[in-house]
Amino acid sequence: MTMASQLTAPCAEHGEGAFWDEAAGRLLLVDMLRGALVAVDPSGTTSRHVIGGVAAAIRARTAGGFVLATERGFRLLSPELRPEGEQIPAFDDPLLRMNDGGCDRRGRFYCGSMAYAGTPGAAALYRLDPDLSVHVVLTGVTVSNGLQWHPDGRHAYYNDTPTGRVDLFEVDPGTGAFGHRRTFVTVEAGAGLPDGMALDEQGGVWIALWGGGAVHRYDHTGRLSDRIELPVRQVTSCTFGGTGGSSLYITTSRLDLGDRAEPGAGAVFTVETGVRGAVQHQFAG
Repeated sequence: MTMASQLTAPCAEHGEGAFWDEAAGRLLLVDMLRGALVAVDPSGTTSRHVIGGVAAAIRARTAGGFVLATERGFRLLSPELRPEGEQIPAFDDPLLRMNDGGCDRRGRFYCGSMAYAGTPGAAALYRLDPDLSVHVVLTGVTVSNGLQWHPDGRHAYYNDTPTGRVDLFEVDPGTGAFGHRRTFVTVEAGAGLPDGMALDEQGGVWIALWGGGAVHRYDHTGRLSDRIELPVRQVTSCTFGGTGGSSLYITTSRLDLGDRAEPGAGAVFTVETGVRGAVQHQFAG
């Protein structure tokens, strides 16, 4: 068991979607419901970039710049984090919003949704292809969260948060379609609910635990092998980065906590893990 260190002052109401921007040597995260991106350098200095609406998840593009999941679709961003072009719609239901996602090794960007009211089964997982077409991958989702690809390119780890599970899907690498689903890990009752996810190069699966004040690492067999403690409960996402690629950056939320509870909530935390993170793929569009 290890305690994470606070890297920044609280910099987000609902910090999510941690992503290491390798080209710039910085962490990017979203302040989701305030429609902003927060850039964090390794010293903990932050800068804020307001996009507007909802900013759900961000990844780098192979062509330069970034792709951002917005409230109900996607947007391309410049290297300076400015919107470029038109919104790319995925759905039009105002009761839903995008929530979390990631890219596969072929450069397709997946992002899942959730209902603002948390309505069971109302959401879906979408795929943005490099030609900017949008496809539904999975339906019957409640709160779509952490999504990472196994190194073999034929499986994906996935969290639908209220299930309390980390699932493993078979994936067709040619089409990007999801197939057979099985349970990889069931999070122990009372330990929190699975939110964001990161992988390390040894096959470890790191899960941010909403309501649990921790990040769990499970080895490739599903055995709990490490626990990172935080002094705040609402732990939302994690990603690897830093000079050696072995620093785990962890985002947190102060959503609905009020002004006095948990003074560190909304800050970014970090811990040195001793293992490098797995490769994070870029969007090819």
